[in-house]
Amino acid sequence: MNRRQQIVRLLLRYRHSGIFSGLQLDGELPRLEKAPAAGDPDQFVADLEALGTTFVKLGQVLSTRPDMIPPDYVAVLARMQEQVAPIPVEQVRAVIEEELGAPVGKLFAAFDPEPLGCASIAQVHRAVLHDGREVAIKVQKPEVAAQLRSDLAVLRSFASAADHLTRVGRRVRFSDWLDEFAKTLHMELDYEAEAVNLARFGRHLAPYPELWVPQPLWDLCGRRVLTMQLAHGVRVDAIPPVRRTEQSMLPLAAALVRGYLDQIFVHGEIHADPHPGNLRVTPDGRLAIFDLGMVAHVPPRLRERLLKVLFAAVDGRGEEVADEIIGISTRLEDYDEERYLRETGQMIARYAANGTLSEGHVVLEIVRIATASDLRTPPELSLLGKALLNLEGVCQQLAPELDTRSVVESQLQHVMRARLRKSLSAANLASEAMELQQLLRTGPRRMSDILGLMAENRLQVKVTGLEESRLMENIQKVANRIAAGLITAALLLSSVLLMRVPARFTLLGYPALAMLLFLLGVGIGLGLILSALLFDHHTRARAREERGHR
Repeated sequence: MNRRQQIVRLLLRYRHSGIFSGLQLDGELPRLEKAPAAGDPDQFVADLEALGTTFVKLGQVLSTRPDMIPPDYVAVLARMQEQVAPIPVEQVRAVIEEELGAPVGKLFAAFDPEPLGCASIAQVHRAVLHDGREVAIKVQKPEVAAQLRSDLAVLRSFASAADHLTRVGRRVRFSDWLDEFAKTLHMELDYEAEAVNLARFGRHLAPYPELWVPQPLWDLCGRRVLTMQLAHGVRVDAIPPVRRTEQSMLPLAAALVRGYLDQIFVHGEIHADPHPGNLRVTPDGRLAIFDLGMVAHVPPRLRERLLKVLFAAVDGRGEEVADEIIGISTRLEDYDEERYLRETGQMIARYAANGTLSEGHVVLEIVRIATASDLRTPPELSLLGKALLNLEGVCQQLAPELDTRSVVESQLQHVMRARLRKSLSAANLASEAMELQQLLRTGPRRMSDILGLMAENRLQVKVTGLEESRLMENIQKVANRIAAGLITAALLLSSVLLMRVPARFTLLGYPALAMLLFLLGVGIGLGLILSALLFDHHTRARAREERGHR
């Protein structure tokens, strides 16, 4: 209850700020004596950090949703970094020994008690293996998983209430969004999965010698402990001027953009958080990439549609961008297609004409326009926009002179060629040949069957799902009320006719049977009237949602 009250205070403080616009609290939430004073974006970040790990992660994910929060809050949340007080090294040692099954002194030749970094979920320490190699050990803090599960359970109750009570909830679907957030968070808690991500990113980025992904040491990894090669170097936002005179950072920035675009559109993986804290310029002149816990996977068909969106945006084809987004989104009941097409076309035209918008801003602006027009976009689109936006920010700090747009355009051409080569692989060609063979073998027989049915006038088209539709439900309600009305009329008429018939048993001076029929008819009639007055006026049709292309 105390946790719910803290969340209610946060919602009340920012109820007029545009965050979660239209969110109303239900009557079951705890009452507060007085609402706290409204805050600003910086205060919002501080309040999230004060609520702990779950809400720090929530803030980072919220920075990918311009359709849910105002732009000034997006900007502040995008810069949100996790810096918290370290926990005692004894607790870190206990987690390592419990997870790896051996004393720290036996596992490592040296272990630095001073942490290299400390976040809300994990703490990182430097160590030396017995063969002299330096490693970084990422250790999950005790009890953090239990706290995350408890907070998510509380947030689900708020999300469910918002989905049912608010317009923005019906448009955004907070419950679905929170489920995706929970899945991502649970993946980040599994350090074995992060080790797999490090190994896979290392293989995928091998064609770019300027980039380096520290590899895990599998024998020293567990669900709560990740041991990987130590990345020496400086953060990309702290490169000294002397270093820039010795080495140009332009090749590193260009390779980073190309490598990440390959990772997204060729391999189908989005690392949405490549911020300066996750990147180091190493002494040998490479760019080290780590902290790959939050990685989203994009299905091949959606990947292809997203690539078409970027291609059309770069080429200034606004109508094609709008069509592709409609094809992968859900059209809600109040979907305003005219507004969506107009605003998307205008925004893409501005981007193509003067270049004031970056690719990341364009994608996030597409999400904002779609949501405002009651078009629900897939979450992968927001993650793509956030990843591109973060890449652009890192490149600006790494090499301000880099023309990101030209790099993106040329790399998209490379990605398309790579996808084309992949589609022409032996396995794909064999699969296509088998499908063509199946079509040639069964096609004539099926066509003959159809023509035979048509010639005999026996061709039928079966429409399924009508019995579950809203139409059948409403027809059934109308039939029930007509039947109840007829029964009511019959009861009242029978009671009137029986009033004149002498009877041994009376009630209030009238025949008992007649009075019982009269009271029953009046009861049913009043019930029908009350049902019509109380429910029919407030009953709204279910939101009609449509997926797929127009």
